Amino acid sequence: MSDVILPLELIDKSIGSRIWVLMTTEQEFVGNLVGFDDFVNVVLEDVEEYEGDKLISKRPKMLLNSRQLAMIVPSGERTSSSTK
Repeated sequence: MSDVILPLELIDKSIGSRIWVLMTTEQEFVGNLVGFDDFVNVVLEDVEEYEGDKLISKRPKMLLNSRQLAMIVPSGERTSSSTK
């Protein structure tokens, strides 16, 4: 049997690591994953918020609602080629 990693396991393994979060809106966030719940609401620290290539703000801590979350990239750093 192959090693299957379930989605919540992958997120759990990313706690303490830097992740890249893409929202259903034009917003993107890069930060250190502090934790998440069963609904995949996520708490990030040292967060950078982007719209397109533009850095909008930096925040010490942020809670992102999973209803607007489109994708999480574990160990991911945002690149300029990531914009639409």
